[in-house]
Amino acid sequence: MQWVETTGKSIEEAKGLALDQLGVGEDDTDFEILEEPRSGLFGRVKGEARVRARVRPTVVRPKLERRDRKKGRDGREEASREQGNREQDEQSAPTSRSDTVQSTHGGGRQRRPQQQRRDVAPKTQREDSAVSAQQVGEEAKKFLSELVSAFGLVGTVDLREDGDDLELTVSGSDLGIMVGPRGNTLLAVQDLARVASQRRLGDHDTRLRVDVGGYRERRREALSRFAIQIADQVVASGEARSLEPMPSADRKVIHDVLTDHAGVVTRSEGDDPSRRVVIAPAND
Repeated sequence: MQWVETTGKSIEEAKGLALDQLGVGEDDTDFEILEEPRSGLFGRVKGEARVRARVRPTVVRPKLERRDRKKGRDGREEASREQGNREQDEQSAPTSRSDTVQSTHGGGRQRRPQQQRRDVAPKTQREDSAVSAQQVGEEAKKFLSELVSAFGLVGTVDLREDGDDLELTVSGSDLGIMVGPRGNTLLAVQDLARVASQRRLGDHDTRLRVDVGGYRERRREALSRFAIQIADQVVASGEARSLEPMPSADRKVIHDVLTDHAGVVTRSEGDDPSRRVVIAPAND
């Protein structure tokens, strides 16, 4: 599985940035803490947190697993019975190198022991074939197209591939119902698209992102203006400001926009879904 490495002012911030890159939730992610910030004089923090993260591998359960397991159990029972019969026959038969075993009733049909073991051996599970990013993208595109129709809307779905990064854009008019308040419906649509493509195909490498009607770009621009406005207020007042809870993608925008702002520092506090960004004076 592909690992990503991120840094932040705290372990939580670095983890949040990694989750944004991977496009999955924290429960589906493995983390390795490479470096932690160090405490300096007067409670100040030195250095940055550095973590590695990857999508947690999952075992794809074959559709015929239950049936194969039952056949395997029946096969083992039958093999055990046949093995007992063969041992009984071999004790009464003369020493021989023959491949066949005579039935104890005489004149019965002959059967090769090795061939019989092959007949009753349980079936092995099929090996999963590799899934390409294109396959995942096409499945997600198909799902979104059908979802647009299910909403009773008219729109087109475009797929853009960049290695393992997949971006699907739904274009059309009156698509607000698929975005919802503050993009909450859009996040749910994105999660469903991932289930319908990545999880169904057993893919763990691609990063899939969905946008509807250009909402994400508009949201990024609005958040950027808002972040700079709040940062200026923090510098003027000298007091930290805690923003409203946001999803990880929105928090990342705030952190990125204010990275080069000389007067403030940012950090994330709390647990999802109540996790929020705190903007504080740089000298705190």
